[in-house]
Amino acid sequence: MNGEARLLAPLVPTRGYFPDFLTPAEGLLGMDEALAALRETPAARLHVELGRLAPAAGRPLPAWIQAMADGETRSLGRLAGILQRYHDAAVAPYWHRVQSRIEADRAARGRALLDGGADRLLASLPPMMRWRPPVLEADYPVDRELHLGGRGLLLLPSYFCRRTPVTFYNPDLTPVLVYPVEHPAPRLTPQVPAARSLGRLVGQTRSAILQGIGVGCTTSELARRVDVSLASASQHATVLRDAGLLSTLRQGNAVLHTLTPLGAALLRGGAQMDGTAAL
Repeated sequence: MNGEARLLAPLVPTRGYFPDFLTPAEGLLGMDEALAALRETPAARLHVELGRLAPAAGRPLPAWIQAMADGETRSLGRLAGILQRYHDAAVAPYWHRVQSRIEADRAARGRALLDGGADRLLASLPPMMRWRPPVLEADYPVDRELHLGGRGLLLLPSYFCRRTPVTFYNPDLTPVLVYPVEHPAPRLTPQVPAARSLGRLVGQTRSAILQGIGVGCTTSELARRVDVSLASASQHATVLRDAGLLSTLRQGNAVLHTLTPLGAALLRGGAQMDGTAAL
């Protein structure tokens, strides 16, 4: 990227304030939609949100960011281009891994919601958040309160969010809480080569395991669905996880298994994913 990534640092500091316009709601639809929305950010909003950056950072803004704050549209287009190239270089190549962790978390939250309603869902969130009805407390870099006023709360699991959740600076925007997904602990045993693990998939039992996972299940449920022992279900799940076909997420005393995009594509008969064959 020829050093372009460094240009983003003043806009997205590792701690403290960063502008809300960088995370448009259209981002839920995809990168193209997010960048299109960013390019249409009103000049008045840019002026207000970027104007908070310099005091927060304790130093003047770089010239190109100041130009954007002053309403210079070419700088906004430049920002969109840098973000696109950064995404292509640093995010897109690893998107299957990112997506698998997000889907595992969504499955865990959805299961909690189905099993116990909103109370169970909020209580199932990662430990940096604590549900004490009617208040959801969260570890946060600064002291603040967000009153929903009947608007509801959008919960967004994030692969790149670490340590504490984040929300919009502007309390008038749609209430959103972005929180970190659980990341697997470093492996204590050597990684099983993917090709060898996939070769070991040949056989009816592991095919049944993949089909039995469905939208997510625990190891005990998987054993019952496939009619194998708990130990056998756990062993097969480990092989499938090593092959990149499923993700596991610990939820209390249980482990929840969900299919990765690669695993789902395998069940569809090797459907194409982002231009590459599943197998």
